[in-house]
Amino acid sequence: MAFEFLPPEITWTTHCGDAPTFGRFSTMFDYPTKGITQASTYPATACQPWLHYNMRLGNLAVDTNLQVGATGVFGGTVIAPTFVGNINPQSWKGFDIKHPNKLNHRLRHICLEGPEAGVYFRGRLTGKNTIEIPSYWDGLIDVDSITVTLTQIGSSQDLIVESIDWGKVVKVKSGNGTGIDCYYVIQAARIDGEPLIVEYEGETPSEYPGGDKQFSISGYDYDARESKIAKEDNQ
Repeated sequence: MAFEFLPPEITWTTHCGDAPTFGRFSTMFDYPTKGITQASTYPATACQPWLHYNMRLGNLAVDTNLQVGATGVFGGTVIAPTFVGNINPQSWKGFDIKHPNKLNHRLRHICLEGPEAGVYFRGRLTGKNTIEIPSYWDGLIDVDSITVTLTQIGSSQDLIVESIDWGKVVKVKSGNGTGIDCYYVIQAARIDGEPLIVEYEGETPSEYPGGDKQFSISGYDYDARESKIAKEDNQ
């Protein structure tokens, strides 16, 4: 039913100027109404409609797609079962943090890359000749892949890795009989999962010839993890 438009009793400026909304919060997830003002009979004395260029919402439920034309800024945690897009097009795995000691600076590092799923631990060996390998390495790493790097401190000690016993203890000795004082780095390859195929023929990561449930490839398949697992399970 159409009603006659009643001109406002206040001035155009005070009635049609931009002003904040007022009212009570509605917590129901309802669709917004759309005001249609393009009718040829729309009174010339009526206020022109305002468009919501900036909007504040308490909660937003999107049924299908959410399109962001420029930059999405999120102040909390983003939770999603899948992701489609490039996390990092160069596939460099990195982190970017506030600089620990320079004002208005940041610090960016890139992860070390290699042809294996390697693990390590490091420390200092002083006054003794044995290094205990962490118990959680048992069943995690390939014992035959263990390597040990020693850095002498203070003087030449002619340090030698005498043995690696049962994948649990590294024994170090001094070739010139001096006391032992050194830094150490011990590395090994993980034994769970199949060996990495470093080079293979193909145009995209989807052509990787081995199973890839254990991999998460930066910039490519964060979005495909669930579907890939289901596909391989059905083969």
